[in-house]
Parts: sequence; C-alpha cells; structure tokens
Amino acid sequence: MKSVYNFVVTPKGERYNNTKKVGDKELIINTEIHNHQYINREATVVSTPIIGDDLGIKPGDTVITHFNVFRRWYDVKGRERNSRSYFDEKTYLINYDQVFLYKRDKDWIAPKGYCFIQPIINTDNFSTETEKPTTGIVKYSDGIVDVGDLIGYRPKTECEFIIDGIRLYRILSNLITIKYEHQGNEETYNPSWTQSG
Repeated sequence: MKSVYNFVVTPKGERYNNTKKVGDKELIINTEIHNHQYINREATVVSTPIIGDDLGIKPGDTVITHFNVFRRWYDVKGRERNSRSYFDEKTYLINYDQVFLYKRDKDWIAPKGYCFIQPIINTDNFSTETEKPTTGIVKYSDGIVDVGDLIGYRPKTECEFIIDGIRLYRILSNLITIKYEHQGNEETYNPSWTQSG
C-alpha cells in the first residue's frame, strides 16, 4: 500500500503504552484514553509518499509520531472515535509534519526545523525547580546547533517525549535563543520514572 501524500506506518506494539510488567503479571497504570502521556508514539514506516518526501525516510525506519496519531477520543455525543490518521488497527496514514524523529541504523535523526534537548539539573540553591528552566543539552539536532551544545530556548515552547528511556524536549530550532559555554557542572536530569523496564 502506498499513499500519494502520506507516510503509511504501523504502530510498534499497541496503540497505548499503559501497562507495566510486574513479576509475571501485567499492571495497567492508566485507563484514560485521552491522556497523551500513555499513547504510543513509535511506528515503523511501511511506505513513503509518492509525492513530497523530502525527509529522506525509508520503509523500515522507526519514526516518532505526534501523540494524536494512535489516540482514541470521544466526540460530543460520547462516541469513541479514531484519529484522522486511522486506516485500520495496524495501518495509519501520517503527514510529514507528524514525524518528529526517525531512526536509521540505530541512530535517531531530527528532521529540519526541530531539535531534541535533554534538561539539566538546577544547581540554584534558592530555586524549588528540579531542572533548570529553558536550558538543556542538545541530544538530537537538525544541524542548526551541535549535539552536546548547552542551549537556552524560549519559555513554554517545549514538548515532552521519552526516547529510549530518556526524557527529552522537542524544541523548534528557531526558538533556540542562545548557546552557552559549558561550565563543567551541568548534569542531565532524567527522573527514574522515565527509565524503561
């Protein structure tokens, strides 16, 4: 199956990531279908669009998608609905702007226009914040900054993702406002609940 303008993808695993293995039992940690934190965002590309694929993504690549791709929701009459990307339970059609990150040969690649930032621990003794606001270390870059750079970005522009058990923020590249010099005491912040397992 091939689409003219969309990527055809299939979810990696189930639509929701709301279970955790505890011993030999499976525990459901969330039952709300509208909570975006428990929606699966990983998919495998089945085919690329016939027209307009300038991302360089190939069939078989893993992609991180928008959380609404696999989400179910309720309409105003209380009927359960699927997203507009839904074709069937294992097939979804997504636009290029719903692809946030893709993996090829075990390396994650950020599409043009976006970077993924790992937050750092706040060292200010007078602050109640655990992580330093609007500051982080570049984990995946579209080339506008280098991986490993310490950068600042505009407030309230981050979108949280868990990639390979690491909590990252997706930032528009043009909202990165400053590149700092490393002071040598920066430590990345990754709460224990983000670890996979």
